[in-house]
Formats: sequence, structure tokens, C-alpha cells
Amino acid sequence: MIAIANQKGGVGKTTTAINLGAALAKAGHEVLLIDLDPQGNASTGLGLAPEARRLTTYDVLIEGAPIRNAIRDTAQERLRVVPATVDLSSADLELVGKERRSFLLRSAIRPSQLAELGVDYVLIDCPPSLSLLTVNAMVAAHSILVPLQSEFFALEGLSQLMLTVREVRQTANPDLRIEGVLLTMHDARNRLAQQVEADARETLGELVFTTVIPRNVRVSEAPSYALPVLDYDPGSKGAMAYASLADELRRNHTRLAA
Repeated sequence: MIAIANQKGGVGKTTTAINLGAALAKAGHEVLLIDLDPQGNASTGLGLAPEARRLTTYDVLIEGAPIRNAIRDTAQERLRVVPATVDLSSADLELVGKERRSFLLRSAIRPSQLAELGVDYVLIDCPPSLSLLTVNAMVAAHSILVPLQSEFFALEGLSQLMLTVREVRQTANPDLRIEGVLLTMHDARNRLAQQVEADARETLGELVFTTVIPRNVRVSEAPSYALPVLDYDPGSKGAMAYASLADELRRNHTRLAA
């Protein structure tokens, strides 16, 4: 169960959730994507029209609806989604008054339920903030994947995220680990992007994925067709990068399990 989180917007969280999910599904895994962003872009990017989102993450968290009832199939085989709508934007205020408000998502996604659903990977697309929704994702998840845009100030926002991770470890989820930092929107010809990558690898070492997601117009175009880039243009650099990321993730998990 992997939370895809960074409080900075526009770094590729939703793009990574959709395309990593599609790449893992194409590798034969059953994947559940939980859209925890009130913008609902992951749901839209997977072709789920607003009228098809009868039950959403809002209903699961706030109303206590069983998560299995909120799961919707997508056009991608083995990739399912729990959608979100703008209703989720009020969730932070409504969660404040709830008992064990940081544990609601964990309670909704118990390992026994995932086993019943036959799910191998759960990817949680978090909102661009360190809100109660993001904390719920961190408390529920085994690890956090952090997309990091290859631009100036990229590393500065990480310190607050890491502090939040430390607090969650101390209070609610001691086993939470960093899955990795993923460099996104990377232009290898750009000197600044090269410097950001060098700084990230020097500062964070092995936490940075070997795979780098390039700046690629096909990745940007794919959501407007409600497709992952792996279906929109399988031969594009973006599609190949996300397939490589899925392979790297699987290798890491195999090594951890050994």
C-alpha cells in the first residue's frame, strides 16, 4: 500500500498514480487506486465520468461506506479505482470532530479486505497538502512515494514532508517507510534539471529511484483521452519510463521480502 504524496502541487502525483498503476497492472498485478484528492483528477484520467462516481472516498471516510462498494472498474484490465469528487474538499473540516480521525482510511482498508478483493498493490493519490487526508493516507500506507519535480526549490519542500512522516511514525504507523523519491518532468538537456538530480542523489542517496520520468508531451496529452500514457502511446519515452519505474518498484519489493 503506497501513498503518493508531496504537499507541493504540480509535481506529477496524479500522473504517477495513474501510470504506475497501469504499468503494474500490465505486469500482471491487481491494482487498486484510491483517489484521495478532491480534484478527482485520477478518477477523470482513468475515464470515470462524474455521474459514475456513485460512492466515493468521501463516503468511505465520512459516511463509513464499505470500500468494496465504492470500487469501480476502469478500461484498464486489473486496474480499479475508488473515485473522488469535490465533496472531499470539506472532509478535513468534517474529520476534525471524528474519533481516531487519522485512522479512518486504515480502518476502511484492512489487509483481510484486500485479500478478499485480490489486490496486490494499493496506490493512494494524495492531495497537494499535508492535510488530514494526507495523514490518513500515511497512517494507512506501508510506504510513501514522493514525486519531485526537477526544478529550482524542489528539495526545499521535502523537509516538512519528512517531519510529517516522522510524526506519523512516532504516533500512528511506526512501520511507515519512504518507498522512494521519483524525479519527474526531467529534461536531461537542461543544466538546472541535471543539477537538481545531482543534488537529490547526493542528499538522499539510495532513496532516489534510478528511474527518472522525462518531460514528455505524450504524458501530458494522455489524460485528455482518459488513458494512461502506456495505452495512449506505448512507445513514448514517458510510457517506457513508467514501465521501468514499475519494474524497479517490483525489484525493490522482491529484495525487501528476501
